Amino acid sequence: MTKRVHPMAALIALVTMSAAGCATGKVEKKVEMVWPLPPDPPRIKFIRSVSSSDDVAGGGTTLDRLAEALAGQEEKIRIKKPYGVAADSRGRLFVADTGWGKVLVFDFPNKRFEMWGQSGPGILSKPVGLALDSKQNLYVSDVKQARVVCFRPDGTFLRAYGRKGELARPVGIAVDEKRSRLYVVDVKASQLAVFALDSTALITKIGKRGRGPAEFNFPTNIAIDREGNILVMDSMNFRLQVLTPTGEQLKQFGGNCDGPGCMPRSKGVAVDSYGHVYVVDAAFNLVQVFDESGRLLLAFGGVGRKPGLLWLPAGIFIDARNRIYVADQYNYRVNIYQYLHVAEKTVPLKRVKEDSEDRGFPVPDRLKDGERR
Repeated sequence: MTKRVHPMAALIALVTMSAAGCATGKVEKKVEMVWPLPPDPPRIKFIRSVSSSDDVAGGGTTLDRLAEALAGQEEKIRIKKPYGVAADSRGRLFVADTGWGKVLVFDFPNKRFEMWGQSGPGILSKPVGLALDSKQNLYVSDVKQARVVCFRPDGTFLRAYGRKGELARPVGIAVDEKRSRLYVVDVKASQLAVFALDSTALITKIGKRGRGPAEFNFPTNIAIDREGNILVMDSMNFRLQVLTPTGEQLKQFGGNCDGPGCMPRSKGVAVDSYGHVYVVDAAFNLVQVFDESGRLLLAFGGVGRKPGLLWLPAGIFIDARNRIYVADQYNYRVNIYQYLHVAEKTVPLKRVKEDSEDRGFPVPDRLKDGERR
């Protein structure tokens, strides 16, 4: 009797093998990790991981490090439990670390490491979500303090959102500068709270607990696309909802199932400059990439500890260069990938194969990319 290979198990195995590449040889050599597997053109490339202050501040000489040690400075600070991630135009990586209870700042151009939210009016307890505006102000949701703190680019406190009773447990956040709004996902209330960006006043709340359109069941993360539509990770409804700026549902996709395109343990969501939607799923240890209609295009990551693999991933951020940052929680790091644009109108997408004739899930034959929006 032929044993049936489960669709998602096959996909995870294929993605993980793609990451492993040729790294099994005795002679260790640098392997370029890309997805999908050849002969298809690569669409995602692994760049590097960041796990400690040494990754950014370790460029000094031995004497410099000795001087720091004698001065009582911490030699290395490791990422403990990353969730939210963001990267600004100055080349800095921000990590909301719930283990430290602070935002870790990796300033690569200046080879500096900092922690924000240690004291003063911007003190943090349990930061979760991160967002940036065009002025490089950093917004941080604090699930324990029930507020969102905004820092200037130099790390000083600017303002806070969420007066008493306005938020219960804020998690994912997103900035819409065109409409001058800050969207905050309140996981406990199963709602979106909408604040005026400059005045911090609460404008309205969107949704309620439920399973219908524009209703939520413990939502977690959020993103805004180029049209201003709101993408909400409706985690315990196992779906991604796409809403208009005023809160009406446009579409939804996902499902509580165990195949490609399903979202049994969905976490972060982000959109690149081509309109592709990236969904992190901790059950699969993958990032699934969809087009704007919800059609699955590709998955990357795969479970493991090796570079480029993931173990209980959480937040995701995509910068203006389509560089992808994923919080890799149980590997205590942030993985950085690059989306590789292919100029052709259509590019073959490798299908997941198994012995049975019916795989039980749709995967497109071709990935349509089109022009940059």
